[in-house]
Amino acid sequence: MTLAEQVRAAVAAVTDPELRRPIGDLDMVRDVTVTGASAHVAIVLTIVGCPAAQRIETDVRDAAASVAGVDEVAVEVGVMTPNERRALTERLRAGRPARHMPFGPDSLTRVVLVSSGKGGVGKSTVTANLAVAMAELGLRVGLVDADVHGFSIPGLLGIAAGTQPTRLDDLMLPPVAHGVKAVSIGMFLRDGEAVVAWRGPMLHRTVQQFLTDVFFGDLDVLLIDMPPGTGDVAISIGQILPHAEVLVVTTPQPAAADVAIRSGLVARQTGQRVIGVVENMAALPLPDGTTMDLFGSGGGATVAESLSSDGQDVPLLASIPLSPALRRGGDDGRPVVLSEPTDAAAEAILNLARTVAGLGRGLPRRPLPVSLS
Repeated sequence: MTLAEQVRAAVAAVTDPELRRPIGDLDMVRDVTVTGASAHVAIVLTIVGCPAAQRIETDVRDAAASVAGVDEVAVEVGVMTPNERRALTERLRAGRPARHMPFGPDSLTRVVLVSSGKGGVGKSTVTANLAVAMAELGLRVGLVDADVHGFSIPGLLGIAAGTQPTRLDDLMLPPVAHGVKAVSIGMFLRDGEAVVAWRGPMLHRTVQQFLTDVFFGDLDVLLIDMPPGTGDVAISIGQILPHAEVLVVTTPQPAAADVAIRSGLVARQTGQRVIGVVENMAALPLPDGTTMDLFGSGGGATVAESLSSDGQDVPLLASIPLSPALRRGGDDGRPVVLSEPTDAAAEAILNLARTVAGLGRGLPRRPLPVSLS
C-alpha cells in the first residue's frame, strides 16, 4: 500500500460516535493526499452543526498521524449534499420504510421493560445503571425514557441540558452517553419545562415516535424505563411491544411490594414475559458490620413468589443495597457502575447485567428474519 492508501485505511476506520459505524462505510471520507510527510484528509459530515464534528475531526487527525511516515496532518471538513444525505439515510434503513418500528416480534433485539408499581423505588436509577453496565459488557444498548411526565434518564446519564437528537432528514440520531444510545422527552423541552395535561393519545404518539423515528441502529438490547403504575403508557407499550420482557423493581417495603405485584400481573396480561424482580433500597451495610433495614425486608422475594405461577418461575435477580455512592452517581450524571464499581450497589447491578444478558430470550414460535432463497 502507498502511504496515501495507508492513511485512507486508517481514517476510514474512525467511528462516527452517533451512528457507531466507520466513516469509510458511511462515505464520509473524500480526498486523501500525502506530500512528503504531510497528509491532507478531506471528510464530510452528515449535517451542518453536527454535534460530533469536533470529535470526528480529532479522531481523523489522530488516525492519520498514527501512520508511520506521517508527521503533519491537515483535515478539511465539509458537509454532505442533500442527495448524499438521502442516500445515507436509505442505506441506514436497509430497505425498511420510513416510520418503521424495528423492534417487532421478528427483531433480534431484546426489548426489556423496567417497571414498578409505584414511584420512588429507584426504578430509573436502576435502569440507567443497568444500561451502562450492559454496555460495559460489550453489548449494543439503547434506552428509551418512557416516563414522559417524570423523565430523569438524561440527568442520570449525564446528558447535558439542551442536548437533542441529531436530525438526519427524517431520522433522529439519539445522543450517546457511556456507550448507551438514549432518548427522552426531556431532550425536547426547555430547561425547567414540564409535560402537563398530556393524555392517552399524545402519550401513545410520543412513545411510538421514540420507537419508530429514532434511529438506534443494530442493538443487542433496548431497555425502556417505564412510568410507575399501569396507566396509559403501560397500555400503549403493551399494545406496541406485546413480546417484550419485563423486570419489576420494588423495595423491601410490603406496601411497595403489593403494588409491584399488580404491575407484573398487568404486563403478563398483555403477553409480556416477566423475567425477574429487582429489589432496590435493600439493607444498608454499616461500618461496624451490621446492616440497617430502613425499608424493611423481604419485599423482593414476596413479589417474585407472587408472580411465579402457571409454571412460570420469576426469580429475584438482584437485591441492591441502599448506597450513598449510587445516589451521588445519579446526581452527578456518572452512574455508580462506572464511578465506583466496587461499591456494593454497583456490584449488585453489574451482576444483574450479567444475569439479564445471559437469560434466554423465549424465542419458541417467534418468527426469525431468515430467508431460504
